[in-house]
Amino acid sequence: MNREFIKAVEELEKEKEVSKELLIEAIESALVSAYKKNYGTSQNVRVNINKETGDIDVFMRKDIVETVEDAQLEVSIDDAREIDPKYQVGDVIEKQVTPRDFGRIAAQTAKQVVVQRIREAERGMIYDDYSSRQSEIVTGIIQRISNDTVFINMGKTEGILAATEQVPGEKYVVNSRIKVFIMDVKKTTKGPQVYLSRSHPGLVKRLFELEVPEIQDGIVEIKSISREAGSRTKMAVYTTDENVDPVGACVGSRGTRVQAIVDELFGEKIDIINWSDIPEKLISSALSPAKVEKVIINAEGKSATVIVPDYQLSLAIGKEGQNVRLAAKLCGWKIDIKSHTQFFPEENFEAYDDIENTNEAYIEVEEPIIEEIATEEPAAEKPKRGRKKKEPVVEEE
Repeated sequence: MNREFIKAVEELEKEKEVSKELLIEAIESALVSAYKKNYGTSQNVRVNINKETGDIDVFMRKDIVETVEDAQLEVSIDDAREIDPKYQVGDVIEKQVTPRDFGRIAAQTAKQVVVQRIREAERGMIYDDYSSRQSEIVTGIIQRISNDTVFINMGKTEGILAATEQVPGEKYVVNSRIKVFIMDVKKTTKGPQVYLSRSHPGLVKRLFELEVPEIQDGIVEIKSISREAGSRTKMAVYTTDENVDPVGACVGSRGTRVQAIVDELFGEKIDIINWSDIPEKLISSALSPAKVEKVIINAEGKSATVIVPDYQLSLAIGKEGQNVRLAAKLCGWKIDIKSHTQFFPEENFEAYDDIENTNEAYIEVEEPIIEEIATEEPAAEKPKRGRKKKEPVVEEE
């Protein structure tokens, strides 16, 4: 131990950002164990490293007592006062016992401790760094693929993109760059594990924050987002600035902003709508591109019945129910879609009165369609179809 060792510790402090004091304290603690192990003693010892010169001193420590029970750990008050009359019972007396060949043991121990502490410090810094960046986007390089799990090099550490967090249909090529969403960071025996995602709705949200300055500045706010990765995403945006069109800001001039995000998501479709605090308007917009005739709200059950034109029913529901499913996630309401014919069967006009009576708890946006039908003049009865009965032919005599 000398000045060169202290200089090396100081350089490590700058390079690895590991505190010099913490390193020296760790080495001192390890040297205590090394001394007891190598010299077969159970004595209470203290190791001191001079932070300026690097010199090591080993001190044997004994407690001053009235009656000695363990000579390795205690000394009588009478013997202690022979060394210094000022000693009292309860004080600790120290005596230097540094072995001549202790430098070699100290050097080996110090090396092991420094390497271990640096590794622990680096792991701690990586954990702190990425845990503070949770729910953010990072760009990494695909390092390797093993059993459908993609390992991504992010510089300081390697992230894990599990098969469940991948987008169906996306192809991952080794050494290619990719943007991923930091989903979770956990401490393990192998160091911090960073779990990544490509299917999380937060990925789309963060991509818009990077692409749209109005969202970065807080002028436009993303209120809600629902996603079925690889297929379609619905996003509701809002602004308090009357001079800003939130949907237009996200779409960009000629669709350049949203197209950049679509390209990053390999062609995933994105629907952007205006957020509204009125459930009827929000649900109606969320079901776009389908046109909605009427939304009937059941506030208690937080459910809605949506009436659409007959020719819009399949569009409102979407392929395998995707459109209505995403709209329900976006709004947080249960949505039941009915075609106009299903809700108002033309063959049974008496049913209208029953529907009106049973939906008193519903909050309606406009004049109820039922009332409109009731106030309309009844159409002239159509002649019944079918074969006409022939008049009996009376033959003249």
